Amino acid sequence: MNNISYPLYFPAMPPPDTMYCEQQINIPPELPDILKQFTKAAIRTQPHDILQWSAAYFAALSKGDTLPAKDRLEMPVATQKTDTGLTPGLLKVLHKQLAPKETISKEELQQKWKGLCLPSEQLDTLLALGNFNDNIHWMQFFALGCSALGGTIISALKYACEILTENEEGGAARIPFDTFVGLYTYLAHLDGEIPQDQIDSFLSSLQESVTKQNGMIQLANFYSRKTFR
Repeated sequence: MNNISYPLYFPAMPPPDTMYCEQQINIPPELPDILKQFTKAAIRTQPHDILQWSAAYFAALSKGDTLPAKDRLEMPVATQKTDTGLTPGLLKVLHKQLAPKETISKEELQQKWKGLCLPSEQLDTLLALGNFNDNIHWMQFFALGCSALGGTIISALKYACEILTENEEGGAARIPFDTFVGLYTYLAHLDGEIPQDQIDSFLSSLQESVTKQNGMIQLANFYSRKTFR
């Protein structure tokens, strides 16, 4: 028989553990600042579910959208029974995210609401209260959000002024009177127990102060009044 030689085959050996040195690791130069800003936002916002909130944060960051982050750390709302519900700071975040569109879809609102780790039950209650369909007028929902914070129309308008004002914190909290009229009228009609003549009388009583303030209204003009709920 012919002596036939066959090559020897050995199973492939696993590669040795890869060794990395500092020169081999490429760290994007923007990463430290991204992580720094993310950490600051998380501390300010105090999300109930950090993973859910983080997903919403980086999704917004990648799209160039308004981030789901508070401007500053806020104290708990005295009327809140838990630390997971809507707060003035979170409503302000929602306003920044959604107000530019004026009319939003229910799906978009639900997405932003979930991104802030707010309870779906509270959103369902507000949607039912406003009898909203798939298209939602943002300022109407905003008014209901303020009402959820304050419980009364006067408290709701106080929160609205504090959230919407462009004055520095601790200032007069002024907002355009037209905005105030829209919020008050919507809540008063939704209440169903405030007659139209009382609504008109209250708004008329503010005109002199508003005129002196170049069409703006502030807390001192109405918060101490007892002429509406």
